[in-house]
Amino acid sequence: MSWGTELWDQFDNLEKHTQWGIDILEKYIKFVKERTEIELSYAKQLRNLAKKYQPKKNSKEEEEYRYTACKAFLSTLNEMNDYAGQHEVISENMTSNITVELARYVQELKQERKSYFHDGRKAQQHIEICWKQLESSKRRFERDCKEADRAQQYFEKMDADINVTKADVEKARQQAQVRHQMAEDSKADYSSILQKFNHEQHEYYHTHIPNIFQKIQEMEERRIVRIGESMKTYAEVDRQVIPIIGKCLDEIVKAAESIDQKNDSQLVIEAYKSGFEPPGDIEFEDYTQPMKRTVSDNSLSNSREGKSELKFGGKSKGKLWPFIKKNKLMSLLTSPHQPPPPPPASASPSAVPNGPQSPKQQKEPLSHRFNEFMTSKPKMHCFRSLKRGGATPEDFSNLPPEQRRKKLQQKVDELNKEIQKEMDQRDAITKMKDVYLKNPQMGDPASLDHKLAEVSQNIEKLRLEAQKFEAWLAEVEGRLPARSEQGRRQSGMFDAQNPATVNSCAQDRESSPDGSYTEEQSQEGEVKVLATDFDDEFDEEEPLPAIGTCKALYTFEGQNEGTVSVVEGETLYVIEEDKGDGWTRIRRNEDEEGYVPTSYVEVYLDKNAKGAKTYI
Repeated sequence: MSWGTELWDQFDNLEKHTQWGIDILEKYIKFVKERTEIELSYAKQLRNLAKKYQPKKNSKEEEEYRYTACKAFLSTLNEMNDYAGQHEVISENMTSNITVELARYVQELKQERKSYFHDGRKAQQHIEICWKQLESSKRRFERDCKEADRAQQYFEKMDADINVTKADVEKARQQAQVRHQMAEDSKADYSSILQKFNHEQHEYYHTHIPNIFQKIQEMEERRIVRIGESMKTYAEVDRQVIPIIGKCLDEIVKAAESIDQKNDSQLVIEAYKSGFEPPGDIEFEDYTQPMKRTVSDNSLSNSREGKSELKFGGKSKGKLWPFIKKNKLMSLLTSPHQPPPPPPASASPSAVPNGPQSPKQQKEPLSHRFNEFMTSKPKMHCFRSLKRGGATPEDFSNLPPEQRRKKLQQKVDELNKEIQKEMDQRDAITKMKDVYLKNPQMGDPASLDHKLAEVSQNIEKLRLEAQKFEAWLAEVEGRLPARSEQGRRQSGMFDAQNPATVNSCAQDRESSPDGSYTEEQSQEGEVKVLATDFDDEFDEEEPLPAIGTCKALYTFEGQNEGTVSVVEGETLYVIEEDKGDGWTRIRRNEDEEGYVPTSYVEVYLDKNAKGAKTYI
């Protein structure tokens, strides 16, 4: 079916229809363009999402990604980046293959349509002009015929009138002939124009208009085909990325299947293993002997310490000596070396957490400790410094043995890498210098001497640093003697005035912000110098007088060295005020006294009592 033959009289409707077709095409282009914007926005959101959950560099999160579950999550984030990339590919292909191409085609289509309808209007104008010419010739012929008829009637009237002269009659006759001739000419002209118009009209309706409408029909059909092809392209663009998206999803599944719970459990052991031995059996405390008293039923003494003292001192020191030394010096030495725990949010006993562990009491006898204290009075601040966590020591001595070994090993590896990097740089400079020596025109060999010397100095510094850490590592691993001057910690708080004692209180243990501490392996084999007479002299002193009372606001489980357990509502005696470290020294009975967090008790001091102020 042809528009030229079937729609010969629907020029205006065809013009509207083809314009509608172009509008539909532009609407589809707009639809695809908005789809590409959605794809880009979705890809951007996916990338931002993946970036948001990426581990931050040089942070604790980065260390957590050693675990297989975290590695799988990281793989998922990476695959989501690739997944987002495929949506960007969809947007890019749709833009180039559909929106850009269709926009160009629409412009061509508008020009083609404009040309066809311009030809159609031109043909219409031509046939209208022919029609006007025909009408004009027709009216002229009609007018001439009427004039000829009136002239003939006038001649006949004049010829029949006897009163009219012969000259007037002849004049009327000539006038009638002229009018008749004009009518004949108009008739011939009208006939010719009519014949021409009929031919033009036939050409218009059977040739020109059908040809133009046929072209318009073909143009419209091409538009329809083109929008169908674009829709197929729209689907194919999506279909092309499906295999890659499928691979991304397969990789996510593969990453999920690679999760190894046993491996993660082993990593937890490696991350948190301290290397300490579990505590030994608690020795029996014989209360039938008057001198063998204990601070708290819940306090734990080191079994190895007890055994060592029995072996070398000849008598058991199962009790904790700090709480039967009744003077301010001893209380300073024995106050718990950790910040007190914060008070619980709830007053119920179940809501009260245990306080952080306090470091164990030192294994040295009292006389040894007292001698150290007396010979280092200007350095009293070291005891206070141990109670609060400070900066991390260079040798990581604030960590448990196993964690310290790992940190030292990591540091040694890093230094070795730096050394290798500097050596590679030195080799490169040396080769360049050789090239300059062989080819002076390429450069001055002396210009590299300064850089070469600087690199050599860096290598030497790094090697010394590596040797220092290797010595600490060897010490931890038991490859070196217990203590050497090189292996001493860098605290510098104590003098070595007592040659028999290698460790100081700062070396024996060091507080850390997280409450961990180190006991060197060599301590277990140390022979402790016992001063039993000095010890017994302190044992026989009178107990400190009570300076007030206190009421327990919360239950506190004193499971650590130097602390005592209290129950909510219990009333106890205060024998020493909080010295600013968050701990208050209390007594329950003659044989049980120790420290509790100040925030866990309400203190009522007796202003008249002696020693109400115990600050040193």
